[in-house]
Amino acid sequence: MELRIENLSKTYGNGVQALKDISLTIPAGMFGLLGPNGAGKSTLMRTLATLQEADAGSATLGDVDILREKDRLRRILGYLPQEFGLYPKVSAEDMLNHFASLKGISKAAERKALVTDLLRQTNLYQFRGKALGGFSGGMKQRFGIAQALIGNPKLIIVDEPTAGLDPEERVRFHNLLSQIGENVVVILSTHIVADVSDLCQKMAIINDGTLLLMGEPSRAIAALAGKIWKKTVDKSEVEHHQQRFQVLSTRLFSGKTLLRIYSTEQPDVQSQPAEADLEDVYFWTLKRRSPDAARAVASTQPN
Repeated sequence: MELRIENLSKTYGNGVQALKDISLTIPAGMFGLLGPNGAGKSTLMRTLATLQEADAGSATLGDVDILREKDRLRRILGYLPQEFGLYPKVSAEDMLNHFASLKGISKAAERKALVTDLLRQTNLYQFRGKALGGFSGGMKQRFGIAQALIGNPKLIIVDEPTAGLDPEERVRFHNLLSQIGENVVVILSTHIVADVSDLCQKMAIINDGTLLLMGEPSRAIAALAGKIWKKTVDKSEVEHHQQRFQVLSTRLFSGKTLLRIYSTEQPDVQSQPAEADLEDVYFWTLKRRSPDAARAVASTQPN
């Protein structure tokens, strides 16, 4: 089963065009959707999750018309939004039981078995009686995935799932996503490049509602091989280098600023060759299509 998006567009009432003729084909497995905040990722995810209407275009999952058969899609959809509310005084076990009931699982014994399995799968079984209000950020995200897995979904959408998680919880969440992303379509929408690099075999980059790049992370990285350079400079020299070279990103390193530079040849004698990575692909893609926006992105350290 694959997800096909064709010429999808969305303009809000205030005139902001959030999606501009987006077309994507997404196979089963983990698919990364990268872009800065405000790029249109959440609009696309909410449209696919049947939470808002598109102005034009189509989206199908197998033989399901997502835009016209919303109820049918919802029966095979698992959705973890960027922010989701929880009843703080309700236990994880009771909440999942309630969600399973809403999903149409009417037999109590079947619900109990399902809830137990989901709690074990997300490493939350030992906390099954704990009130959700006492969960850590990572536990809440794992609970979010548990509820998204109810009903054996064919499409799972997770929107900025690791934002705010500590490194240990982020690794746990990555492992969980990897396990569930083998036989279903899983879309990971994020601005954290490392999440896509670690998890996804295919990806797309969007910005300003426009699709900028689609393909395999490994091939995109290979296309920049031999064209990425690094150089350490004083903070006062950064602007000068940005004017002379195509600086993709900057970050502090041992009290100085480390530049990542795109160039088909050595920029200057102090520049050293660097191995290209997905962050370089991300920043180069943004810079190539929108120099002003990319310059602003490049001046911040990636998450």
